[in-house]
Amino acid sequence: MEFDQYLGFIAFLTILTIGFWLMIFLLTFVVPYWLGGNIMELLKERREKKKAQRSAK
Repeated sequence: MEFDQYLGFIAFLTILTIGFWLMIFLLTFVVPYWLGGNIMELLKERREKKKAQRSAK
């Protein structure tokens, strides 16, 4: 194995590892945070809509 091939292999492993940890981070923190925020906003909008209907009656 030549030195250029070694550097290419190390670069490939580095990119692969960064991608793997990025996917783990996105799936465990970012996506649940995003979904939780959307659900909270949806519930808040429904609550405000019900309050508006009650006060209109």
